[in-house]
Amino acid sequence: MKKRKVVMDSEGIERSLTRVAYQILERNKGVEDLVLVGIQKGGILLAERLGKKISRIEGVPVPAGKLDITLYRDDIMKSGRARQLGKTDIPFSLDGKKVVLVDDVLFTGRTIRAAMDALMDFGRPKQIQLAVLIDRGHRELPIRADFVGKNLPSSHSEAVLVRISKRKTSDSVTIEEAF
Repeated sequence: MKKRKVVMDSEGIERSLTRVAYQILERNKGVEDLVLVGIQKGGILLAERLGKKISRIEGVPVPAGKLDITLYRDDIMKSGRARQLGKTDIPFSLDGKKVVLVDDVLFTGRTIRAAMDALMDFGRPKQIQLAVLIDRGHRELPIRADFVGKNLPSSHSEAVLVRISKRKTSDSVTIEEAF
């Protein structure tokens, strides 16, 4: 049986996203040339929510896109199972933009490396920043987040599950330990 603990509820997630939105604005001195790109799947809804929060604060829309990194992963051939291709939708130029990559969990750093490789195929950003809801440690690559909702130290035997839905009331972050 797996032991599960809720570490963030929907209200905690919303507070963290609000704080991250303000941090993004402060670091970038507003929204000029700022775009958000959510990494398939967990980062997409988070990027949309951050975009809405930033837009409400600043009074101007912030473009948000979706990035599928499946073909850029370094473990695509090792997994032994077919991966479902997602859709990349970046309806704006990345050239000269300050891109905030958004993901749900930062773990080894390999997903972010793949995302940066994928982004380069869509243009040449002025800067890439990283916003994550959860940073659980255990980096295998020298990658760190610029904006973190919650640091959540964990062991390799634990799984961090982020559930984000269009209806914010059922959002949660749980940590599960396998026995």
